[in-house]
Amino acid sequence: MATVSQITSNPALETHLFWDQYKTTIIAVAAVLVLGGLAYAGYQIYTARAAADATASLAAAHSAEEYQKVIERYSGTEPAASAYLLLASQQRAKKNFAEANTTLHKFIDQYPKHQLITTAWMGVAANLESLGKNDEALSTYQRLVTEYPQSFNAPLALLAEVPLLKAKNRTEEARRACETIMSQYRDSIVMNEAVQQLMSLPKPAPVAMPQPAPSAAPIPMARPPETAAPAATP
Repeated sequence: MATVSQITSNPALETHLFWDQYKTTIIAVAAVLVLGGLAYAGYQIYTARAAADATASLAAAHSAEEYQKVIERYSGTEPAASAYLLLASQQRAKKNFAEANTTLHKFIDQYPKHQLITTAWMGVAANLESLGKNDEALSTYQRLVTEYPQSFNAPLALLAEVPLLKAKNRTEEARRACETIMSQYRDSIVMNEAVQQLMSLPKPAPVAMPQPAPSAAPIPMARPPETAAPAATP
């Protein structure tokens, strides 16, 4: 007759008992995993198909209405982001500068980490210039340089500041903008233009050297009183 220790040490029996006790749980977990895998695969297929559809829709879009449809139908996708920029460019070409800035601000709000975020800000500043809002344009360029100093648009923004500063007779600030491009963005495509702009600025006034204070004339020494010569003795 088998003892308890012999029964519990039988691997086949232990497996059978384990399966009999936990088979419902195991089947349920397996079913969840299978369904999860199918759902993930389905999501990947759907995402890939949606991305392909969005790209195709963007490629076929040419009018403002068509760009707007891409934005609304594929919100949050890369093609929708591109549609915002293309729409803003089209609006600017038609001199609808305020509408273009509205579109660009929507792009900036929805895609704050996009690789073309500084391009959008450059567009905003350029539209402000076209609207005659030079103070706002200047502050936008300066903000871009401050917040995105490593961006490829930073030297472009600095150069765009120069004529605005010159118009305000802020020559020294314009000079510093050019010098910043020359020192920090030597490989930029606007390097040569920065040099030309710097050379066109009025030469800085020479610093007046302090003149030494005139020395006081020496005070003449008081002449001691002459003493009378002693009288000669007879």
